[in-house]
Amino acid sequence: MLTGKVALVTGAGRGIGRQIALTLAEYGADVIVNYNGSKEKAEEVVAKIEEMGRKAVAVQCSVADYEACGKMITDMLTEFGHIDILVNNAGITKDNLVIKMTEEDFDAVIDTNLKGTFNTMKHMYRPFIKQKVGRIINLSSVTGVLGNAGQANYAASKAGVIGLTKSMARELASRNITVNAVAPGFIDTDMTQAMTDSAKEATLAQIPLKRVGTPEDIAETVAFLASDKASYITGQVISVDGGMAM
Repeated sequence: MLTGKVALVTGAGRGIGRQIALTLAEYGADVIVNYNGSKEKAEEVVAKIEEMGRKAVAVQCSVADYEACGKMITDMLTEFGHIDILVNNAGITKDNLVIKMTEEDFDAVIDTNLKGTFNTMKHMYRPFIKQKVGRIINLSSVTGVLGNAGQANYAASKAGVIGLTKSMARELASRNITVNAVAPGFIDTDMTQAMTDSAKEATLAQIPLKRVGTPEDIAETVAFLASDKASYITGQVISVDGGMAM
């Protein structure tokens, strides 16, 4: 389904990003595994992809750094020759009620989650136009759709990703480049496993399917959007949340 394609996945060292990288490789893509701080985990992902017979490389870069994003993409275009799929997954949380939230914590989340998505798309804009084909999949969140007390910075960043996705989809559609967003709900990751039992129960009560999602649920949706099977889908937000945001 993705044979001959090269994918850049940000924040691919762990969690949902890790599974996205592995799933894209399973479908035939070579993968650029971006990470910020988790070098060993990123190298483990690379090793697993290479075991599948695909090419992979781990690249350190904070997506919040505009210039660093530019260098990463330039270097990877030189190494791979082309990048066909861009998955903006890198993200952080710094949760607190607004009354207790610092300006630094607000800015940090916006810089990584929203501006980081802009940074990579900005640097891939011309290469995608030159190729006259491309797939961009941005990770939003059910929180960006519904909002959530104690996550104003995160919700704002993920809602911003939706607006950015729709705007870029309109800009790039005439060049055969699709831009979509995936909005995960309550997914079984290290982040959610750290929640208290009472918090997990309260969240599960909001899910019509009454179960936690898996990283595979998200990765399979991303892989579909990255494939030719989704060539007539752009500017959409696909909620993978068990019905939370219906």
